[in-house]
Amino acid sequence: MTRRTFVRGMAAAGALVSMPHFLKRSGVKAAHDLSQPTPAQPFLDWFGVDRALIERVLRELGSGGADTADLYFQHQRLNTVVLEDGTISRASSHIQQGVGLRSVVGDQTGYAFTEDISPPSMLAAAQTAAAIAGQTRTVAPIALNDTPMGDLYRVRVPWSEVGIDHKLPLLRQVEALAKAADPAVEKVRIYWVDADERIMIARLDGSIVTDHRPMTRMSLHLTARKNGQIQTGGTNIAARQDLDWYTQQRLRQLVSEAVGRTLILFEAGHPPAGELPVVLAAGASGILLHEAIGHGLEADFNRKGASIYSDMLGQQVAAPFVTVVDQATLAHERGALNYDDEGQPCGRTVLVENGILNSYLHDAISARHYNTPPTGSGRRQSYKHAPLPRMTCTFMENGPHSREEIIRAVKRGIIAETYANGQVRIGAGDFTFFIKNGWLIENGNITAPIKDCNIIGNGPEALTRISMVANDGRLDTGGWTCGKDGQSVPVSQGMPTALVSSLTVGGVNAG
Repeated sequence: MTRRTFVRGMAAAGALVSMPHFLKRSGVKAAHDLSQPTPAQPFLDWFGVDRALIERVLRELGSGGADTADLYFQHQRLNTVVLEDGTISRASSHIQQGVGLRSVVGDQTGYAFTEDISPPSMLAAAQTAAAIAGQTRTVAPIALNDTPMGDLYRVRVPWSEVGIDHKLPLLRQVEALAKAADPAVEKVRIYWVDADERIMIARLDGSIVTDHRPMTRMSLHLTARKNGQIQTGGTNIAARQDLDWYTQQRLRQLVSEAVGRTLILFEAGHPPAGELPVVLAAGASGILLHEAIGHGLEADFNRKGASIYSDMLGQQVAAPFVTVVDQATLAHERGALNYDDEGQPCGRTVLVENGILNSYLHDAISARHYNTPPTGSGRRQSYKHAPLPRMTCTFMENGPHSREEIIRAVKRGIIAETYANGQVRIGAGDFTFFIKNGWLIENGNITAPIKDCNIIGNGPEALTRISMVANDGRLDTGGWTCGKDGQSVPVSQGMPTALVSSLTVGGVNAG
């Protein structure tokens, strides 16, 4: 039977779901073997999740009269290695697999999950989720839609097929480069992560989405000693890439950046405390945009009235040269996604356009509440979690100024360059961020390095105080992970150099 004949046959049969070609076979096999590469379709090859089984589970999941329902299958193979002073201090391989089942009736969500991807276990979980959602009418799957895989992060060799013998030489090379960079470098710690994740989402409307999501990150942490003083610093890089991404140039850049950030701390002092102009450096300062502003634009906070932006759609919230975007379709970025975790295609959402609040980030539930299309922003940490509106790759677009113009405009202030940590009240947007590296500006000139101080403010207020934006925008290369409601997801962020006319600058010298 051809694919076309198969689809016609299913359509004639009525309320049934169409499956991709790979799901036409059936038969349960042994679960998995860690020593073997992950097959392209692990849910079929390892667990026998075929067309008939998905139809049965979706019918059960819709038995509570669901407005929408979905199955979220996940198989993730995660490897970590820690190299510390020439020794592998830790190495692990971990498999996470299971299926989450969601049934939504009105504002009521029923959710259950199981690690046991067998028919009895999935049907029992579906009954639980349907019972939580409530209602009595039965809704069956109705449409046929075989959705093609995306191509944002295709890789030549999946991480499941890369042994540690290919990774260790890279770690040892980075260690050698770091130690050779300067005699002050005393200790080197390298943290490696790679992940091979396969996703399949089946929805009550019949659509099926599959995605292969690679991920890798290398973090370099240094301890340096000079004249009896000790300083620590580092950096990291991350992307949805494969082993080939770790070029000689990229590894040397990683080392150069980590060494530079660490050694400059020996010369750095603490800035004056008080209300000062703050120049947010291009790239890493996107963390402020993400935490202090982006979260306030996630629709669930606004639907509950918990965000300061809840009644500000269409209003001026920043200067006309400020435009803020969330875009998942940036190839190979850590926050990139072909489809969100509800099976919606991802795209570009302009949150603030020319200073006007234009849109929130929506999952399916919030989109229905606001009577607007989903923005492809429904994300979850794993099959154990229900999706929430989340950011992906969030950034500010370039403005009309240059970095040099911005620095010349500051009589006395600081540049915030790298950040160690921070705290944010998501709804109100109040934030405190710890600056690890920065610079003092005096009379329009950069005069001295600074370190270890806090900047304190309110996100929406800081947005209104952005008085200049440069034309040097870039995403940060770091491996950022966003936490919300106990769920962590990979994200990317960035911005051009921007001047905030006033923020509270603290630090150890603040009196």
